[in-house]
Amino acid sequence: METPLQSDLDAASKAPTKSLEYSPSELTTLAHLYRGEMYRSKVWRTRLDTTTNWAVATTGIALSVTFSEASISPSPLVLVSLLVAIFLNIEARRYRYFDIWRTRVRLLEVCFYGPLLTARPISGDNRWNEILAEDYQNIRFHISFWEAAGRRLRRNYIWILVLALSYLAKLAIHPIPTTSYSDVVERAAIGPVPGSVILLAELVFYAALALLAMVTMRHSHAAGRVAGPVDIDPRDKLGIRV
Repeated sequence: METPLQSDLDAASKAPTKSLEYSPSELTTLAHLYRGEMYRSKVWRTRLDTTTNWAVATTGIALSVTFSEASISPSPLVLVSLLVAIFLNIEARRYRYFDIWRTRVRLLEVCFYGPLLTARPISGDNRWNEILAEDYQNIRFHISFWEAAGRRLRRNYIWILVLALSYLAKLAIHPIPTTSYSDVVERAAIGPVPGSVILLAELVFYAALALLAMVTMRHSHAAGRVAGPVDIDPRDKLGIRV
């Protein structure tokens, strides 16, 4: 069943070619609009880097402290895994905002600046300008929280969490190398919580992250990313027919 938007786009694709013409003052306004969206995209990109830096710093500190002496408990590495998961949650929310501004930037680049730079008419057949205007009037997220989290996990956080898995190395070698699995379970205990419970929780935690990374890989709607010849066109995300 077609949505009203899809029906409108089908009708627009069959209509005669419509070329958009802008006055010099309107072109100046669009240039400032592009600069503003690029600036907002840059600001939110910096915020993404900030949370990643927090995750790297806390993981590095936990590793340094845990492996500095054989007598130190491995529990900081368990706690830092949870802390990194919190940073991933924060970064996924920030990434959804970043994707709004980046989608607008890419839409202007593809549908406006691209034809302008190649001396082609700026076509309005696919109604990109109307859809962009609608996005300004009724702002919304273009990707889900889970897709954002999965994307940031695959790009950055998977490597940070792999470092946090040195928790297993700590259990195996400190204070002396283990000789059996029961020794590992005994060392994994944190206070009254048995080591078997801690290890099971770690297994479930990393299995859930792996599942998130794989499931969200199949349906990527993040536009504007650099991915070589095959990229996500912002027009596809917004339902604009090319």
